[in-house]
Amino acid sequence: MRDIRIDSASGDTASGADRDEPARSAARRSDRRHVLHSWSSHGTLEPVVVAGAEGAHFWDENGRRWLDFSSQLVNVNVGHRHPALIAAIKAQAEKLCTVAPYHANEATSEAARLIAELAPGDLNRVFFTNGGAEAVENAIRMARLHTGRHKILTAYRSYHGATAGAIAASGDPRRWPSEPGAVGVARFWGPYPYRSAFHAGSAQEECERALAHLADTLMVEGAHTVAAILLETVVGGNGILVPPDGYLQGVRALCEAHGIAMIADEVMAGFGRCGEWFAIDRWKVVPDLITFAKGVNSGYVPLGGVIMSDAIAASFASRAYPGGLTYSGHPLACAAAVACIGIYREENLIARARSLGDEIIAPALQAMQARHPSVGDVRGLGAFWAIELVRDRATREPLVPFNASGAADAPMAAFAAACKQRGLWPFVVSNRLHIVPPLTIDEQALRDGLSIVDEALHVADRYYAG
Repeated sequence: MRDIRIDSASGDTASGADRDEPARSAARRSDRRHVLHSWSSHGTLEPVVVAGAEGAHFWDENGRRWLDFSSQLVNVNVGHRHPALIAAIKAQAEKLCTVAPYHANEATSEAARLIAELAPGDLNRVFFTNGGAEAVENAIRMARLHTGRHKILTAYRSYHGATAGAIAASGDPRRWPSEPGAVGVARFWGPYPYRSAFHAGSAQEECERALAHLADTLMVEGAHTVAAILLETVVGGNGILVPPDGYLQGVRALCEAHGIAMIADEVMAGFGRCGEWFAIDRWKVVPDLITFAKGVNSGYVPLGGVIMSDAIAASFASRAYPGGLTYSGHPLACAAAVACIGIYREENLIARARSLGDEIIAPALQAMQARHPSVGDVRGLGAFWAIELVRDRATREPLVPFNASGAADAPMAAFAAACKQRGLWPFVVSNRLHIVPPLTIDEQALRDGLSIVDEALHVADRYYAG
């Protein structure tokens, strides 16, 4: 099962030479014999052998180039091979490559200081991990230890990572093969105006009814048993769902009323992606814990973490926090984070993400919606957008069924292939295309990429039946 197709295959029909083992490069032969890729069957995968990248482009070993509208996995926020980031990693490698996590070092402490400085409210302490899934695992553990409770409430339309606890907390179908998983997770429906679970007629109604549903869920689950409500500030892989104004404030109020920790998963939405340092800043809400990764250092070295409030941190002032990782606060990764935060500031990328969304992406997608019958909805903010494709606008039937694979997924596979054949690498998820380029992308390159999407949508239109 591959709920997410991001796309690991080339999207082109493989030639006989491509399938001929002796004609393959050493890198491809070794990959096919020895590597098991994420979310993939190694018997059917035909990955692109990426040879290099720069800015908003990457290319394969044969020199074929793609405009990276996926930012790989929505993490290369400052683009590929940013010289300042590379220089910082080199400088740190010459000074100190690694150290045990019970030591302190300059790179780690400075990264923590800068991240805490950027975080809202009194979130002043950072626990470093190797990525987003581990960040979620530890945030859940912290909330349980702080509250003395065991249940975690998460949304059905959510993804929090692929480790045991994080996948159990996820709502989307990628969790199915790992079930039964960790106990203590209950789920609720979050707001999604285009496909409202609450039959809402407006964003305000969606907000009110979603909060009423969450309150009812707390009632029947027993609010006194709930340690945390874990939610993506802006839902990422499950649709780039921007919450209606008032929703996050309402979740915060429910948490405060019942002594529940609020965990904002900002792994994908944070560090400028939504036009704010943290997406939650847009709604001026202060959670108890924030999980981060991806954009903190644009994925140049694996890094994630949890930012916690003073109250959560106080729980571990006189008792040991019972968790740790060999590479927690890794100096190379943290030096990259320090440099990356500097790049965001020096190049004004937070404001730039807002302007790219407001002035270029939103108008272009709205024009595509007017031109293409298969475009049912467009939504997003900053450099974080989705085009939702349908067979029928009146019924809103998705272009492909929920969790489609194989022949059922053919329309989206054809659309993705059309993008790649035109030199654009898409982030295709279910019946959606996510528009998530690097924040540093040249404006003309962004416009060119959107034009390619516009052309490729004619392929999706062929499947329209409305």
